[in-house]
Amino acid sequence: MNPSDRRFARFAWGVLVYTLLVILWGAFVRASGSGAGCGEHWPDCHDQLLPSNPTAATLIEFGHRLMSGLLGLLVLWLVIWAYRTYPEGAGVRAPAALTGVFTITEALIGAGLVLFQYVAFNVSVARAYWMVAHLINTFFLLGALGVLVHRASAQSGLLPPEWLPAFRDGTRRAVAFALGSLIVLGASGAVTALTDTLVLSGGISPLQDRIVGVLVGLRFFHPLLAFLLGTAVVAACVMVRMDAPETRAARLAAWVVGLLSAQMAVGGLNVVLGAPIWLQLLHLLVTDLIWMGMVVLADLTREIEVGEATSYPTYEDQAPPQAIAK
Repeated sequence: MNPSDRRFARFAWGVLVYTLLVILWGAFVRASGSGAGCGEHWPDCHDQLLPSNPTAATLIEFGHRLMSGLLGLLVLWLVIWAYRTYPEGAGVRAPAALTGVFTITEALIGAGLVLFQYVAFNVSVARAYWMVAHLINTFFLLGALGVLVHRASAQSGLLPPEWLPAFRDGTRRAVAFALGSLIVLGASGAVTALTDTLVLSGGISPLQDRIVGVLVGLRFFHPLLAFLLGTAVVAACVMVRMDAPETRAARLAAWVVGLLSAQMAVGGLNVVLGAPIWLQLLHLLVTDLIWMGMVVLADLTREIEVGEATSYPTYEDQAPPQAIAK
């Protein structure tokens, strides 16, 4: 394997970990009500390049902007490196390009939240929509980055090459439905997180504000959706394990089911303890890991026809071992 490929794969892993840290810090900005720490100014802070006499909220918000700026530079280098290292059709360029696109849209959504003042304890229906859009874009960013990391790791030899059997059409449809279910569930969770910020951190009573009252009423649907849609994720993972036992896909499916079970416990604890910020962050982290796991599973099952075998994930035209050759 090319040593440059391995260096790229390790760098991609580093960018993925750092991206998760930036996302969690952004959630801390929201949960702590620090989103207005730089006022209505973006990308500067209080109309200054470096804020003077900053408050705690300013430090939290400005720190997130610095982290996001560094992420943008890392992703830019990630995309350039991918296009310089891998030839067209290698399977790494496309997710790298998508990672760059969704990093840009993530920054634009964050800027919009600040400029339109949908931050801190702002109460509006529009803010709920923006929160959902933010969550979905974050999912797309992590999905692209997760596929990139997995493909690059396999192509570089950080993960051993593996031959996958065919996946049934029903399995592929089940995985796709599970992905859609996670998007719906994540959107519901974004609205629930906004409600926790307004009520628990902002002290806004649902009896005093009609919109907050509606949001509080919607909180009931999130755990219900988690139970109903979670079954779709479990079913898809079971079908993957049935089609490809003793493979990386099967092991990943088992990890996703385990994370989903842990998430149910974290969600219940979140309700019992009154949604402390640290537990909200843990809840979000597990959500992101489940999402990335399912996206990689979807990538593993795509374009594999019944009765065929595929070499995954070397992305090279090789003949399969004689034992499983058609």
